[in-house]
Amino acid sequence: MAALGGPAPEGVTIGVVGADNFVHRMAGVAREETRTRLRLVTAVYDRESDAHEKTMRIIGDVDVLLFAGPLPYDVAMSAGRLPVPATFVPTGGAALPTTLLRGALDGTIDPARVSIDSALERDVRETYADLGVPRRHVHVMEYHESVAPEQFLAFHRELFESGRTSGAITTVPSVAAALTEIGVPNLTMVPALLSLRNALRTARLLGSGARLEDSRIAVVIVRLPSSALPHRTSSSNYWYQELKLSLHRALLHDARHMDAAVLQRDEHSYLVITTMGSLRSGTDDLTRAPFLASVRQALGIEAEVGIGLGRTTLEAEENAQSAVNLVARAGSDLAYLVGTQGSPIALTDSADDDAPEPAPVADPQNETLREIITLLDGSGDASRVVDAERISQLQGVTLRTARRTLRSLVDAGLAWPMPPARAQKVGRPPVRYQLLDERLTD
Repeated sequence: MAALGGPAPEGVTIGVVGADNFVHRMAGVAREETRTRLRLVTAVYDRESDAHEKTMRIIGDVDVLLFAGPLPYDVAMSAGRLPVPATFVPTGGAALPTTLLRGALDGTIDPARVSIDSALERDVRETYADLGVPRRHVHVMEYHESVAPEQFLAFHRELFESGRTSGAITTVPSVAAALTEIGVPNLTMVPALLSLRNALRTARLLGSGARLEDSRIAVVIVRLPSSALPHRTSSSNYWYQELKLSLHRALLHDARHMDAAVLQRDEHSYLVITTMGSLRSGTDDLTRAPFLASVRQALGIEAEVGIGLGRTTLEAEENAQSAVNLVARAGSDLAYLVGTQGSPIALTDSADDDAPEPAPVADPQNETLREIITLLDGSGDASRVVDAERISQLQGVTLRTARRTLRSLVDAGLAWPMPPARAQKVGRPPVRYQLLDERLTD
């Protein structure tokens, strides 16, 4: 799809809170997300007990929080309700059999003699039954809100030192580090990619709901395309009047399901006024566009549909006008939704259809990123995580200019700030950035 002009706005901003490895895995999963633009803000801790402190540093910059698991989530929530929605990646699932297989193959543990934390006893029982492995010597400590990492550590240590297990499986990175330090063989049970994707989608939906919470009014503009208009649209043109009446009937039919009012806006378009809740109900939670399919079926034409959200009817109508103008410029059979943040979302006429990839980002940031990627590739560097010093070397500019360049890429949605690398020298570690070269336009 052609660029609509100007930088493509970011969608939901998700705060990712967890250990360094989790944050990088989640960034990799988020880069694969093409249906909706996301922006990540990261908070990395060494110990789960620091989750609340790290969360509060980013809380003002995010729409929703995504934690590495239930433990850091509960730690962050322990000081009181957070001002934004929050969720976490659940433990268990496909991660347990994968971890058991990994331990058996590399000889780290004996799956029949092991201690496991955080997983549900039921999940462990079913997994071992599916694998056909006896579990008489498998010990499980489930997670609940009052459990501390120190209790997991004591659980694993006592079982290993008494000779009842060959090692431990934990979901808590700080527990894994402590077990390694005291010589207990261990594996970290990391979430499967599917679990990460599902958690990311949940966070995106929670964040979207938070951003749209104040946008109670929804206005839809349904406009006849210029290709369907006759040279004269006066009241004496009976064919055109019949076309408008047919359009009105089609809109009324669908509007009843959304408890909406249909009003003529001008000679070529209608307004459909409803509430945010009714719009969600009539569009399968904003997964498909309203009216497109019914107008096509009733009239045999592709109507231009723009949806606007706002705190007032006037604001919602202005956003709907911006949305329908996007449809006209794109020249596609899509509808666009514009909320109070001004970020357009493309909707197809069916929830099963793939939404288009995000609108490409315009110059100059687009060309800046392309130049950086070319320089990285030319130097044999396949990494897409850089800091200001690396950019300074590549482009032959000062560190100050390099930092400004990276910040401009973040603002344009072409990079995400990432947690700093482990400090190897005195001083504050440099901020690293994930370059999003998949968002480059041709």
